[in-house]
Amino acid sequence: MSSIEIPKTQRAAVVASSGAPIEVREDHPVTAAEDLAPGECLIKLICTGVCHTDLHAALGDWPLAAKTPLVGGHEGVGIVVAIGQNTSRSPVKVGDRVGIKWLADSAADVSTANSAVKASNKVLLHPYSTPYHSHDPLIVCLDAKLSGFNVDGTFQQYVVSFVNHVTPIPEGFDSFAAASILCAGVTVYRAIKHSQTNPGDWIVLPGAGGGLGHLAIQYARVAGLRVIAIDTGADKKKLCLELGAEKWIDFKECPDIVAEIRSITDGYGAHSAVVTTASSSGYHQAIEYLRGGGTLMVVGLPGHASLDAPIFFTVFKSISILGSYVGNRQDAKEAIDIAARGQVICYYALKPLSELQK
Repeated sequence: MSSIEIPKTQRAAVVASSGAPIEVREDHPVTAAEDLAPGECLIKLICTGVCHTDLHAALGDWPLAAKTPLVGGHEGVGIVVAIGQNTSRSPVKVGDRVGIKWLADSAADVSTANSAVKASNKVLLHPYSTPYHSHDPLIVCLDAKLSGFNVDGTFQQYVVSFVNHVTPIPEGFDSFAAASILCAGVTVYRAIKHSQTNPGDWIVLPGAGGGLGHLAIQYARVAGLRVIAIDTGADKKKLCLELGAEKWIDFKECPDIVAEIRSITDGYGAHSAVVTTASSSGYHQAIEYLRGGGTLMVVGLPGHASLDAPIFFTVFKSISILGSYVGNRQDAKEAIDIAARGQVICYYALKPLSELQK
């Protein structure tokens, strides 16, 4: 329950049906504190990020259908103003500043979740060498609640979330930066963490100057990796090199990206590539410039596109192709903590909610 006054209506950005335009409504209902179920909490939003996934959810162009009507958004930061009655052992309390991410809630039991956390903690001295845990609750839960997709998300002033899945935000850490870390940051952090690399290895980041890419450069550097950044334009080149990329390739100017990467890596190729772009071409090239035993991390989701890997060279070079899906509770905590320590800087622009319609 809550002693904080909570309004009955709020401003929210709503998609009435799949493919319909976004409507900013001033009279969208707010869930009352007494209507919260055990384990639920009500959060007053400070800010929310906007992600390309939000566009997919609104357009309905993924193979999975989003709920409608839908309040999108899945990277918000706010203050807990109410917790459902009969909630036991809540890790958060009213007044806490917390983050809401894509994974809003999962059906994984507490023992499974704790096992994953303990297993991860064993290797936190080298967090990016963590083996892939088959019992990871994010991986096994097929009935997960997803913010802004199958449950309403953060494009509103008050949002219902779940006490066991919200992410505590460290004191002093910028709320606006934290919002972006909760999606883009967690996504690339997890991908790098499972990229089967070690300090000193080469990693290629197509789209390195973008929202996910500029964070990936920094998380890769924290892991001790050598970064080859691929993007285009003088501004992005400057950004990528300032953030720690060791080498830069402009895909519009380089006549042979595969040959260039092989040259940079003494003829062997890169150890890994984390592809975050929404273009399938980034995946096709990666198979060619990875060295034997290299790992392709599949992150970007270009709609209904397929990944066509040459079977012979994938086998001949022993290439691993791993899908990496956002991140779980432990990934989020680690990604936020690294950024809060000042090791990752997030660049963002502030816009009013009304601009979502544009």
